[in-house]
Amino acid sequence: MLKVAGLHASYDATPILRGINLEVGGGEIVAIIGRNGVGKTTMMRCMIGLLPAASGTIRYAGREITSLPADRRARLGIGYIPQGRDVFPRMTVEENLQVGELIGQSRRPPATDLVYEYFPILKERRDQLAGTMSGGQQQQLAIGRALIGSPDLLLLDEPSEGVQPSIVQMICRVLRSIRDRHGTTIVLVEQNLDTILALAERCLVMEKGQIIAEISAGLVTQDSVRRHLLI
Repeated sequence: MLKVAGLHASYDATPILRGINLEVGGGEIVAIIGRNGVGKTTMMRCMIGLLPAASGTIRYAGREITSLPADRRARLGIGYIPQGRDVFPRMTVEENLQVGELIGQSRRPPATDLVYEYFPILKERRDQLAGTMSGGQQQQLAIGRALIGSPDLLLLDEPSEGVQPSIVQMICRVLRSIRDRHGTTIVLVEQNLDTILALAERCLVMEKGQIIAEISAGLVTQDSVRRHLLI
């Protein structure tokens, strides 16, 4: 589903990604882990097309997409939930979801009923301005906005950040259900151990702009691994 080879990227003259190599199969749930500042968010931005690659290739479902802009990648079936959620605060819940509909409309009918099934609070609050919602509600909206286009690949950057634990647990159940029911591939950047354990099947470890190791999700609870990778 996703193959990245030799990916380099920079901000201005500062190199951040230094030869990323990874492969994710269809229907997998994979966590990208590592300390702050190792390039995890940069990698996600590069995979969705918000940051250009300096070199290397990104292939999605067998097609090279390295030079495609973010909107084209979204229309091919990649959903992206950024760190900090980035909902449109002055638009209602329903209007935010309609933005997602526009992205996916050329592929499949909008999955509005599915989004409301998974996140009933969005149906209840569909006329509410997104900026007045709690952090957990905004995260549900951000995920719903991506899901409404029925993506085959979901990229999530720190989905647990700023969200209360009970809502994080619910989001984890939803994401796993989405994978199980629809075969959606999920790649998430995460540092919350409970979220990693609840969702991920394997973890790719980043350090200094590279993937340096692959471990099973269960190993992140070991003190030696946790100290080295996450603290």
